Amino acid sequence: MFDTLSDRLAATFKSLRGKGRLSPEDIDATAREIRIALLEADVALPVVRAFIAKVKERAAGAEVSQALNPAQQVIKIVNEELIGILGGETRVLRFAKQPPTVIMLAGLQGAGKTTLAGKLGLWLKGQGHTPLLVACDLQRPNAVTQLSVVADRAGVSVYAPEPGNGVGDPVKVAKDSIEYAKTKQHDVVIVDTAGRLGIDEELMKQAADIRDAVSPDEVLFVVDAMIGQDAVNTAEAFRDGVGFDGVVLSKLDGDARGGAALSIAHVTGKQIMFASNGEKLDEFDAFHPDRMASRILDMGDLLTLIEQAEKTFSQAEAEKMASKLASSKGKDFTLDDFLAQMEQVRKMGSISKLLGMLPGMGQIKDQINNIDEKDVDRTAAIIKSMTPGERQDPVIINGSRRARIARGSGVEVSAVKNLVERFFEARKMMSKMAQGGGMPGMPGIPGMGGGPGRTKKKTKQAKGKQRSGNPMKRKAEEQAALARREGAPAGGQNEPFELPDEFKKFMG
Repeated sequence: MFDTLSDRLAATFKSLRGKGRLSPEDIDATAREIRIALLEADVALPVVRAFIAKVKERAAGAEVSQALNPAQQVIKIVNEELIGILGGETRVLRFAKQPPTVIMLAGLQGAGKTTLAGKLGLWLKGQGHTPLLVACDLQRPNAVTQLSVVADRAGVSVYAPEPGNGVGDPVKVAKDSIEYAKTKQHDVVIVDTAGRLGIDEELMKQAADIRDAVSPDEVLFVVDAMIGQDAVNTAEAFRDGVGFDGVVLSKLDGDARGGAALSIAHVTGKQIMFASNGEKLDEFDAFHPDRMASRILDMGDLLTLIEQAEKTFSQAEAEKMASKLASSKGKDFTLDDFLAQMEQVRKMGSISKLLGMLPGMGQIKDQINNIDEKDVDRTAAIIKSMTPGERQDPVIINGSRRARIARGSGVEVSAVKNLVERFFEARKMMSKMAQGGGMPGMPGIPGMGGGPGRTKKKTKQAKGKQRSGNPMKRKAEEQAALARREGAPAGGQNEPFELPDEFKKFMG
């Protein structure tokens, strides 16, 4: 969504690099490029003006003029101000002292409230809570059915006493759900309300009545991240008409310009709390302004990547795999282990999304976007078509076995051959890293061993003993060597070697 903005900002900062000092003209030119980049990304004009004013003010100050690297200092300022307009620090949910905690979702029709209710329920379930979804959207056709299906997929309970489709009182359903939650021991209630295609009095009155009936601890305004500039107007209307405590961005994985998402927190004064970045129920997480700013500036999001890895991989399994790679040159690491690791990575999400969280990946985003996710499935099919013995010891896979595996997995024989060869290469590389040898093809990294260029220095081969150029000294050396070989004393200085008496007796 923020690709265009990232590209423009990266090109702007690239022009600054290499300059030992920034002139006022450089700062003005940089500010102008940043302004154009933000406006092209559909960021609201008041937000752009405030942002540029702060950047120019700080860039003209001592923190840049006295810096060793002014370009990096400007990037730091832009990063900090970007975090500021995204809301500053991460905002977490407020939970009631006496359960249940009531969370009300509000927003226009089509913003994704119902699906997001399921995502939020699954996320809270993963945090150790027992959420209850409440169907208060009784107007949109099949909204109640949709919420029931989403709740079932998320593995959480749903309260839907009315069939919907225009039948039932949403205010009464919301009020009754609180007592139901107390009876069934649910500590969080998520109320899904109805929306409209646009702001109207009926929508605002119903939302306000539900708010008054349940006294929610959090009112979350759900906004489609692709809605454009109208997102700001809608957010202001809901803030003034119903009031909300935080913002949830849906469809953040879209390809719209998305600058409106950068504007909401600054315009309304309410922080973005959650973001939905995919269609699956688990593609949802807390919104971190600092991490989003890093992604926009192509500095990666390693913290989110680490958190996803920690949720997917177990510590015990990781240690087990590491020990296999470190022992006997990694030969204990089999294709079964390789398949298990590959499936764990796949659980973390799209490969292209994972790579996009690494710093500097914006420079090769075209290659990342062209990654075929089905390659992982094809590789898994090839491995699963092998016998247990072939997975344990791929060396035994000869021509006939390759042909059989190819037929079983529906691929060419060359694909099987390439997979086995890549496995051996990958195992060798990972084994070298596990043993502290560093990554082949890369220079040595402190704490990770050296690359191939950092092999141990070869000890110089000892040259033959040099003969002295002095004839008398050379003759004395030759006589001493002859005496040593014959066991005779050398010039009377050394006694011949004698075995101890115990050894003589033992050897007869």
